[in-house]
Amino acid sequence: MSVSVDQTSVDPSQHQPTPANGDAGVGPSAGMPAQASAREAGEELRPHAEDAFAAELAALAAQDDRPRPARWRMSPWAVATYLLGGSLPDGTVITPKYVGPRRIVEVAVTTLATDRALLLLGVPGTAKTWVSEHLAAAVSGDSTLLVQGTAGTPEEAIRYGWNYAQLLAHGPSRDALVPSPVMRAMADGMTARVEELTRIPADVQDTLITILSEKTLPIPELGSEVQAVRGFNLIATANDRDRGVNDLSSALRRRFNTVVLPLPESADAEVDIVSRRVDQIGRSLDLPAAPDGMDEIRRVVTVFRELRDGITADGRTKLKSPSGTLSTAEAISVVTNGLALAAHFGDGVLRAGDVAAGILGAVVRDPAADRVIWQEYLEAVVRERDGWKDFYRACREVSA
Repeated sequence: MSVSVDQTSVDPSQHQPTPANGDAGVGPSAGMPAQASAREAGEELRPHAEDAFAAELAALAAQDDRPRPARWRMSPWAVATYLLGGSLPDGTVITPKYVGPRRIVEVAVTTLATDRALLLLGVPGTAKTWVSEHLAAAVSGDSTLLVQGTAGTPEEAIRYGWNYAQLLAHGPSRDALVPSPVMRAMADGMTARVEELTRIPADVQDTLITILSEKTLPIPELGSEVQAVRGFNLIATANDRDRGVNDLSSALRRRFNTVVLPLPESADAEVDIVSRRVDQIGRSLDLPAAPDGMDEIRRVVTVFRELRDGITADGRTKLKSPSGTLSTAEAISVVTNGLALAAHFGDGVLRAGDVAAGILGAVVRDPAADRVIWQEYLEAVVRERDGWKDFYRACREVSA
Protein backbone atom coordinates (compact mmCIF):
# COMPACT_ATOMS: atom_id res chain seq x y z
CA MET A 1 0.00 0.00 0.00
CA SER A 2 1.44 3.34 -1.05
CA VAL A 3 0.71 6.53 0.83
CA SER A 4 0.50 9.93 -0.81
CA VAL A 5 1.71 12.37 1.80
CA ASP A 6 -0.34 15.55 1.67
CA GLN A 7 -0.03 18.74 3.66
CA THR A 8 -3.10 18.12 5.79
CA SER A 9 -1.71 14.82 7.00
CA VAL A 10 1.96 15.44 7.60
CA ASP A 11 2.71 19.14 7.18
CA PRO A 12 4.96 19.98 10.15
CA SER A 13 3.42 23.41 10.31
CA GLN A 14 0.21 21.74 11.52
CA HIS A 15 2.05 20.73 14.68
CA GLN A 16 3.98 23.92 15.42
CA PRO A 17 2.87 26.34 18.15
CA THR A 18 1.38 29.63 17.03
CA PRO A 19 3.92 32.48 17.30
CA ALA A 20 3.46 34.47 20.48
CA ASN A 21 2.84 37.68 18.56
CA GLY A 22 0.78 35.99 15.86
CA ASP A 23 -2.60 37.72 15.67
CA ALA A 24 -2.60 39.56 18.95
CA GLY A 25 -1.93 42.95 17.41
CA VAL A 26 1.51 43.30 18.96
CA GLY A 27 5.03 43.42 17.51
CA PRO A 28 6.27 45.32 14.49
CA SER A 29 3.01 44.98 12.61
CA ALA A 30 -0.41 44.20 14.06
CA GLY A 31 -1.68 40.80 12.98
CA MET A 32 1.73 39.76 11.67
CA PRO A 33 4.37 37.66 13.46
CA ALA A 34 7.51 39.62 14.31
CA GLN A 35 9.59 37.07 12.40
CA ALA A 36 7.57 37.61 9.23
CA SER A 37 7.93 41.38 9.54
CA ALA A 38 11.71 41.03 9.80
CA ARG A 39 11.79 38.82 6.73
CA GLU A 40 9.77 41.27 4.68
CA ALA A 41 12.13 44.04 5.74
CA GLY A 42 15.12 41.98 4.62
CA GLU A 43 16.64 41.96 8.10
CA GLU A 44 17.62 38.29 8.28
CA LEU A 45 21.17 37.91 9.47
CA ARG A 46 21.74 35.01 7.12
CA PRO A 47 19.00 34.64 4.44
CA HIS A 48 18.51 31.28 2.77
CA ALA A 49 20.21 31.00 -0.61
CA GLU A 50 16.90 31.04 -2.49
CA ASP A 51 16.04 34.35 -0.80
CA ALA A 52 19.44 36.02 -0.92
CA PHE A 53 19.87 35.28 -4.63
CA ALA A 54 16.22 35.27 -5.69
CA ALA A 55 16.80 37.76 -8.51
CA GLU A 56 19.60 35.68 -10.03
CA LEU A 57 17.57 32.47 -9.77
CA ALA A 58 14.57 34.14 -11.40
CA ALA A 59 16.68 35.58 -14.23
CA LEU A 60 18.29 32.20 -14.91
CA ALA A 61 14.97 30.37 -14.89
CA ALA A 62 13.39 32.94 -17.24
CA GLN A 63 16.16 32.64 -19.84
CA ASP A 64 16.80 28.92 -19.47
CA ASP A 65 15.57 27.10 -22.57
CA ARG A 66 17.40 23.83 -21.98
CA PRO A 67 15.75 20.55 -20.90
CA ARG A 68 14.91 20.33 -17.21
CA PRO A 69 14.63 17.12 -15.18
CA ALA A 70 11.28 16.49 -13.54
CA ARG A 71 10.39 19.12 -10.92
CA TRP A 72 13.68 21.00 -11.34
CA ARG A 73 13.39 24.80 -11.35
CA MET A 74 16.01 25.04 -14.09
CA SER A 75 18.24 22.91 -16.30
CA PRO A 76 21.50 21.35 -15.09
CA TRP A 77 23.38 23.89 -17.23
CA ALA A 78 21.61 26.77 -15.48
CA VAL A 79 22.28 25.24 -12.04
CA ALA A 80 26.00 25.04 -12.84
CA THR A 81 25.95 28.63 -14.12
CA TYR A 82 24.27 29.75 -10.90
CA LEU A 83 27.05 28.19 -8.82
CA LEU A 84 30.01 29.17 -11.00
CA GLY A 85 28.79 32.55 -12.20
CA GLY A 86 28.51 34.07 -15.67
CA SER A 87 26.61 36.56 -17.80
CA LEU A 88 23.19 35.95 -19.35
CA PRO A 89 22.11 37.13 -22.81
CA ASP A 90 20.14 40.02 -21.31
CA GLY A 91 23.22 41.27 -19.47
CA THR A 92 22.32 39.87 -16.04
CA VAL A 93 25.48 39.02 -14.11
CA ILE A 94 25.38 35.83 -12.08
CA THR A 95 27.85 36.03 -9.20
CA PRO A 96 30.02 32.98 -8.47
CA LYS A 97 28.89 31.01 -5.42
CA TYR A 98 31.74 28.51 -5.68
CA VAL A 99 35.26 29.18 -6.92
CA GLY A 100 36.84 25.95 -8.04
CA PRO A 101 37.09 23.44 -10.91
CA ARG A 102 34.07 23.58 -13.19
CA ARG A 103 34.06 19.83 -13.72
CA ILE A 104 33.45 19.24 -10.00
CA VAL A 105 30.27 21.31 -10.11
CA GLU A 106 29.13 19.66 -13.35
CA VAL A 107 29.57 16.19 -11.87
CA ALA A 108 27.69 17.19 -8.72
CA VAL A 109 24.78 18.68 -10.69
CA THR A 110 24.62 15.72 -13.06
CA THR A 111 24.52 13.30 -10.12
CA LEU A 112 21.39 15.01 -8.80
CA ALA A 113 19.74 14.44 -12.18
CA THR A 114 20.24 10.67 -11.79
CA ASP A 115 18.93 8.18 -9.24
CA ARG A 116 22.11 8.33 -7.15
CA ALA A 117 22.51 10.56 -4.13
CA LEU A 118 25.39 13.04 -3.86
CA LEU A 119 28.06 12.98 -1.15
CA LEU A 120 30.21 16.12 -0.88
CA LEU A 121 33.43 15.14 0.85
CA GLY A 122 36.34 17.32 1.92
CA VAL A 123 38.38 18.80 4.73
CA PRO A 124 36.69 21.39 6.96
CA GLY A 125 36.13 24.74 5.32
CA THR A 126 35.95 23.60 1.69
CA ALA A 127 32.41 24.99 1.22
CA LYS A 128 30.57 21.66 1.39
CA THR A 129 27.58 23.10 3.23
CA TRP A 130 27.64 26.24 1.08
CA VAL A 131 27.59 24.20 -2.14
CA SER A 132 24.87 21.85 -0.91
CA GLU A 133 22.65 24.77 0.06
CA HIS A 134 23.03 26.49 -3.30
CA LEU A 135 22.49 23.24 -5.21
CA ALA A 136 19.22 22.63 -3.36
CA ALA A 137 18.13 26.25 -3.86
CA ALA A 138 18.77 26.12 -7.61
CA VAL A 139 17.31 22.65 -8.18
CA SER A 140 14.25 22.76 -5.90
CA GLY A 141 13.90 26.40 -4.90
CA ASP A 142 14.08 25.34 -1.25
CA SER A 143 17.28 24.68 0.70
CA THR A 144 15.58 24.22 4.08
CA LEU A 145 14.81 20.48 3.92
CA LEU A 146 17.80 19.88 6.15
CA VAL A 147 18.90 17.25 8.67
CA GLN A 148 21.83 18.44 10.77
CA GLY A 149 23.98 15.47 11.69
CA THR A 150 25.33 15.19 15.23
CA ALA A 151 26.25 12.38 17.60
CA GLY A 152 22.74 12.70 19.02
CA THR A 153 20.77 12.72 15.76
CA PRO A 154 17.89 10.23 16.21
CA GLU A 155 16.39 7.97 13.59
CA GLU A 156 13.23 10.10 13.60
CA ALA A 157 15.19 13.03 12.13
CA ILE A 158 15.64 11.04 8.93
CA ARG A 159 12.46 8.95 8.88
CA TYR A 160 9.52 10.50 10.76
CA GLY A 161 8.30 11.26 14.24
CA TRP A 162 4.98 11.50 16.01
CA ASN A 163 2.80 14.19 17.49
CA TYR A 164 2.51 12.55 20.90
CA ALA A 165 -0.67 14.36 21.87
CA GLN A 166 -2.38 12.93 18.80
CA LEU A 167 -0.67 9.58 19.27
CA LEU A 168 -1.87 9.18 22.85
CA ALA A 169 -5.37 10.40 22.05
CA HIS A 170 -6.04 8.46 18.86
CA GLY A 171 -3.19 6.02 18.36
CA PRO A 172 -1.00 5.80 15.25
CA SER A 173 -2.63 7.72 12.41
CA ARG A 174 -1.83 9.91 9.47
CA ASP A 175 -2.69 12.98 11.56
CA ALA A 176 -0.23 11.98 14.26
CA LEU A 177 2.66 11.51 11.83
CA VAL A 178 5.32 14.26 11.73
CA PRO A 179 7.45 13.93 8.59
CA SER A 180 11.19 14.46 8.51
CA PRO A 181 12.72 16.80 5.92
CA VAL A 182 13.72 13.68 3.95
CA MET A 183 10.15 12.36 3.93
CA ARG A 184 8.84 15.74 2.78
CA ALA A 185 11.40 15.85 -0.02
CA MET A 186 10.39 12.34 -1.14
CA ALA A 187 6.70 13.23 -1.22
CA ASP A 188 7.21 16.53 -3.06
CA GLY A 189 10.02 15.52 -5.44
CA MET A 190 12.56 17.90 -3.93
CA THR A 191 16.15 17.89 -2.74
CA ALA A 192 16.88 16.98 0.87
CA ARG A 193 20.15 17.74 2.64
CA VAL A 194 21.99 15.81 5.37
CA GLU A 195 24.88 17.71 6.94
CA GLU A 196 27.85 15.97 8.60
CA LEU A 197 26.69 12.48 7.71
CA THR A 198 29.65 10.80 9.41
CA ARG A 199 28.76 12.48 12.70
CA ILE A 200 25.48 10.55 12.77
CA PRO A 201 25.51 7.16 14.57
CA ALA A 202 26.02 4.26 12.18
CA ASP A 203 22.63 2.63 12.86
CA VAL A 204 20.87 5.93 12.11
CA GLN A 205 22.95 6.44 8.95
CA ASP A 206 21.74 3.10 7.63
CA THR A 207 18.16 4.38 7.77
CA LEU A 208 19.03 5.99 4.43
CA ILE A 209 19.80 2.70 2.68
CA THR A 210 16.20 1.77 1.89
CA ILE A 211 15.36 5.38 1.04
CA LEU A 212 18.22 5.68 -1.45
CA SER A 213 18.02 2.19 -2.96
CA GLU A 214 14.27 1.50 -3.03
CA LYS A 215 13.18 5.17 -3.03
CA THR A 216 10.70 4.13 -0.37
CA LEU A 217 10.21 4.97 3.31
CA PRO A 218 8.21 2.26 5.10
CA ILE A 219 5.78 3.26 7.87
CA PRO A 220 5.22 -0.08 9.62
CA GLU A 221 3.04 1.48 12.36
CA LEU A 222 0.47 2.31 9.67
CA GLY A 223 1.17 -0.65 7.41
CA SER A 224 2.03 1.75 4.61
CA GLU A 225 4.90 3.60 2.98
CA VAL A 226 5.90 6.84 1.31
CA GLN A 227 7.28 6.46 -2.19
CA ALA A 228 9.58 9.09 -3.61
CA VAL A 229 8.29 10.95 -6.65
CA ARG A 230 10.41 12.07 -9.57
CA GLY A 231 12.67 14.97 -8.68
CA PHE A 232 13.63 13.62 -5.26
CA ASN A 233 17.29 13.33 -4.40
CA LEU A 234 19.58 13.81 -1.44
CA ILE A 235 22.81 15.73 -0.84
CA ALA A 236 24.99 14.69 2.09
CA THR A 237 28.17 16.32 3.31
CA ALA A 238 30.99 14.69 5.26
CA ASN A 239 34.27 15.84 6.72
CA ASP A 240 37.10 13.52 5.69
CA ARG A 241 38.86 14.33 8.97
CA ASP A 242 36.05 12.47 10.73
CA ARG A 243 37.24 9.09 9.48
CA GLY A 244 36.87 6.61 12.27
CA VAL A 245 34.08 8.57 13.98
CA ASN A 246 31.13 6.91 12.25
CA ASP A 247 32.44 5.62 8.94
CA LEU A 248 29.81 4.94 6.29
CA SER A 249 28.97 1.30 5.75
CA SER A 250 29.90 -0.07 2.34
CA ALA A 251 26.19 -0.58 1.63
CA LEU A 252 25.42 3.10 2.27
CA ARG A 253 28.50 4.42 0.50
CA ARG A 254 27.47 2.56 -2.67
CA ARG A 255 24.26 4.60 -2.76
CA PHE A 256 26.24 7.83 -3.15
CA ASN A 257 28.27 9.35 -5.91
CA THR A 258 31.13 11.00 -4.03
CA VAL A 259 32.51 14.37 -5.11
CA VAL A 260 35.59 15.63 -3.28
CA LEU A 261 35.76 19.40 -2.82
CA PRO A 262 39.43 20.44 -2.77
CA LEU A 263 41.14 23.30 -1.05
CA PRO A 264 41.74 26.32 -3.32
CA GLU A 265 44.53 25.56 -5.78
CA SER A 266 46.31 28.89 -5.51
CA ALA A 267 46.71 31.76 -3.08
CA ASP A 268 45.01 34.11 -5.55
CA ALA A 269 41.97 31.83 -5.74
CA GLU A 270 41.74 31.64 -1.95
CA VAL A 271 42.11 35.41 -1.60
CA ASP A 272 39.28 35.80 -4.11
CA ILE A 273 37.05 33.42 -2.15
CA VAL A 274 37.78 35.08 1.19
CA SER A 275 37.25 38.61 -0.13
CA ARG A 276 33.94 37.67 -1.81
CA ARG A 277 32.50 36.00 1.27
CA VAL A 278 33.76 38.68 3.64
CA ASP A 279 32.19 41.33 1.41
CA GLN A 280 28.84 39.49 1.48
CA ILE A 281 28.94 39.00 5.24
CA GLY A 282 30.20 42.53 5.82
CA ARG A 283 27.31 44.09 3.89
CA SER A 284 24.81 42.29 6.10
CA LEU A 285 26.61 43.60 9.19
CA ASP A 286 27.27 47.12 7.84
CA LEU A 287 31.03 46.62 8.04
CA PRO A 288 33.63 48.39 5.87
CA ALA A 289 34.14 47.04 2.35
CA ALA A 290 36.68 44.21 2.16
CA PRO A 291 38.76 45.83 -0.64
CA ASP A 292 39.94 48.41 1.92
CA GLY A 293 41.93 45.64 3.54
CA MET A 294 43.07 43.45 0.65
CA ASP A 295 46.67 43.49 1.89
CA GLU A 296 45.62 42.02 5.22
CA ILE A 297 43.37 39.45 3.53
CA ARG A 298 46.33 38.29 1.47
CA ARG A 299 48.48 38.09 4.60
CA VAL A 300 45.90 35.98 6.42
CA VAL A 301 45.59 33.63 3.45
CA THR A 302 49.39 33.40 3.12
CA VAL A 303 49.84 32.50 6.79
CA PHE A 304 47.07 29.89 6.65
CA ARG A 305 48.36 28.30 3.44
CA GLU A 306 51.98 28.15 4.60
CA LEU A 307 51.17 26.60 7.97
CA ARG A 308 48.62 24.27 6.38
CA ASP A 309 51.05 23.09 3.69
CA GLY A 310 54.07 22.92 5.99
CA ILE A 311 56.24 25.03 3.71
CA THR A 312 56.62 28.70 2.83
CA ALA A 313 55.21 30.06 -0.42
CA ASP A 314 58.67 30.31 -1.98
CA GLY A 315 59.37 26.68 -1.12
CA ARG A 316 62.56 27.51 0.79
CA THR A 317 61.56 26.84 4.39
CA LYS A 318 59.82 23.78 5.79
CA LEU A 319 57.39 24.42 8.60
CA LYS A 320 55.57 22.45 11.27
CA SER A 321 51.80 22.40 10.83
CA PRO A 322 49.56 23.13 13.84
CA SER A 323 46.70 20.88 14.93
CA GLY A 324 43.97 23.12 13.50
CA THR A 325 42.65 22.87 9.94
CA LEU A 326 43.32 26.53 9.01
CA SER A 327 40.59 26.32 6.42
CA THR A 328 39.30 28.96 4.04
CA ALA A 329 36.20 29.24 6.22
CA GLU A 330 38.38 30.08 9.22
CA ALA A 331 40.22 32.70 7.18
CA ILE A 332 36.85 34.27 6.34
CA SER A 333 35.99 34.32 10.04
CA VAL A 334 39.34 35.93 10.99
CA VAL A 335 38.96 38.68 8.39
CA THR A 336 35.30 39.34 9.25
CA ASN A 337 36.17 39.70 12.92
CA GLY A 338 39.04 42.00 11.96
CA LEU A 339 36.68 44.20 9.95
CA ALA A 340 34.38 44.43 12.96
CA LEU A 341 37.32 45.55 15.11
CA ALA A 342 38.33 48.11 12.50
CA ALA A 343 34.78 49.44 12.25
CA HIS A 344 34.02 49.71 15.95
CA PHE A 345 37.43 50.35 17.51
CA GLY A 346 39.52 51.70 14.64
CA ASP A 347 39.31 53.96 11.62
CA GLY A 348 37.35 51.52 9.47
CA VAL A 349 40.40 50.28 7.53
CA LEU A 350 41.52 46.69 8.11
CA ARG A 351 45.03 46.64 9.54
CA ALA A 352 47.49 44.08 10.89
CA GLY A 353 46.42 44.63 14.48
CA ASP A 354 42.82 43.82 13.61
CA VAL A 355 43.56 40.33 12.31
CA ALA A 356 46.44 39.32 14.61
CA ALA A 357 44.31 38.05 17.50
CA GLY A 358 42.03 36.12 15.16
CA ILE A 359 44.98 34.38 13.54
CA LEU A 360 46.39 33.48 16.93
CA GLY A 361 43.07 31.92 17.94
CA ALA A 362 42.87 29.93 14.70
CA VAL A 363 46.44 28.64 14.83
CA VAL A 364 46.89 27.93 18.53
CA ARG A 365 44.30 25.27 19.31
CA ASP A 366 46.66 23.18 21.45
CA PRO A 367 48.12 25.71 23.95
CA ALA A 368 51.32 23.72 24.32
CA ALA A 369 52.35 22.33 20.94
CA ASP A 370 50.67 24.90 18.67
CA ARG A 371 52.07 27.89 20.54
CA VAL A 372 55.62 26.65 19.92
CA ILE A 373 54.86 26.17 16.22
CA TRP A 374 53.40 29.68 16.01
CA GLN A 375 56.34 31.30 17.76
CA GLU A 376 58.81 29.52 15.46
CA TYR A 377 56.85 30.67 12.41
CA LEU A 378 56.78 34.27 13.64
CA GLU A 379 60.51 34.41 14.29
CA ALA A 380 61.76 32.38 11.32
CA VAL A 381 59.37 33.57 8.61
CA VAL A 382 57.25 36.61 9.48
CA ARG A 383 60.05 38.57 11.14
CA GLU A 384 62.31 38.28 8.09
CA ARG A 385 59.67 38.98 5.44
CA ASP A 386 59.84 42.36 3.69
CA GLY A 387 56.86 44.61 4.35
CA TRP A 388 55.57 42.49 7.22
CA LYS A 389 57.08 44.40 10.16
CA ASP A 390 53.73 45.81 11.29
CA PHE A 391 52.17 42.37 11.08
CA TYR A 392 55.04 40.85 13.06
CA ARG A 393 54.71 43.47 15.82
CA ALA A 394 50.95 43.02 16.03
CA CYS A 395 51.27 39.23 16.28
CA ARG A 396 54.01 39.47 18.88
CA GLU A 397 51.85 41.80 20.95
CA VAL A 398 48.86 39.42 21.08
CA SER A 399 51.10 36.36 21.50
CA ALA A 400 52.95 37.69 24.53
